[in-house]
Amino acid sequence: MENVVLIGAITPTQQDLESSEYLTELDFLTHTAGGKVCKVFQQKINKINPKTFLGKGKILEIGTFIVNHSIDTAIFDDELSPSQQKNLEQILNCKIIDRTNLILSIFALRAKTAISKIQVELAQYQYLLPRLTNLWTHLSKQKGGIGMRGPGEKEIETDRRIIRQQISLLKKKLIKIDRQMTTQRKGRDRLIRVSLVGYTNAGKSTIMNLLSKSNVFAENKLFATLDTTVRKVVIENLPFLLSDTVGFIRKLPTQLVQSFKSTLDELHESDLLIHVIDISNPHFEKHIQSVQKTLKEINCVGKKELVVFNKIDNFKYIKKDEDDLTPLRRENLSLNYWEKTWMAKQNVNHVFISCTRKQNITSFKETLYDLIIEIQKEKYPYNNFLY
Repeated sequence: MENVVLIGAITPTQQDLESSEYLTELDFLTHTAGGKVCKVFQQKINKINPKTFLGKGKILEIGTFIVNHSIDTAIFDDELSPSQQKNLEQILNCKIIDRTNLILSIFALRAKTAISKIQVELAQYQYLLPRLTNLWTHLSKQKGGIGMRGPGEKEIETDRRIIRQQISLLKKKLIKIDRQMTTQRKGRDRLIRVSLVGYTNAGKSTIMNLLSKSNVFAENKLFATLDTTVRKVVIENLPFLLSDTVGFIRKLPTQLVQSFKSTLDELHESDLLIHVIDISNPHFEKHIQSVQKTLKEINCVGKKELVVFNKIDNFKYIKKDEDDLTPLRRENLSLNYWEKTWMAKQNVNHVFISCTRKQNITSFKETLYDLIIEIQKEKYPYNNFLY
């Protein structure tokens, strides 16, 4: 297990609370990747330093901690430019990883099937291409002179050409897989298609297992599921297809959204989205915004939606004393508040459940059944006599 330090910035566009939220999530990502967080560093700055991300003094402080505590890796919460990464490696003298690289590493660990491996490999190559010069820093340790610079540049250009060729090859493979998946989806047109979407670790795979009585891999870690899994589900003699897709996350790398297009296309073909939310997470509202933003990026908006607030058994609520006149805080808001007040304003179909404890599952299935019947009548009006 690698010893890791996490590094984030508080800026005018990313305030203290938001930065702390991101770093908490980065801690979870690091744990998922197998790292041990030894310390978290933050600095309040007006703008990101184009050379070292944070101020020089803070970077030197981090460097001292790294030396004194045998730190293997420094992980930055934002994507670093190639020059920033190179400068930081020279100053801190340890492995430098940014949030994008960390997420890509987790995806590489989780990829099991051929398609997910190709998608992750493509994203990694796209991330690596502009950073190739960092792999050749050993050349700078050689003395300058005739014959020293040329071979190094040539070797880098050779690697760039190889990577571009690999990117082209992987894209062609994904186009072929995309055609195959499109053909497969055409064979499912007669059934209503429902897709589970949501922030990573919200409980989508657990709900998939509950409804389909299958055994999809589910774990209390980020990105437990990468591959789209499709199962036939029957509720009260009503059959439909249910798919489980990769979870979303804030600051989701652009490379992943692009390379996972064929996987996310399942969402385009869906008649209904089940948006799963971890109600026990204090930042669930921002998770909702992140999912909605990603759905907009992949042009998947305007579909019928069922919002499922999961993990109500883990929801923390502290009731205020009657004589306490201080303003309400987040922990003083009950589930009833969120359901009757906040959700009422959103005007969407919603249920509150605990999938692991089987709480309100009957209500969830009834709501899902009614929505599917409604979609079925709209999509296949000539079959109305069946209902």
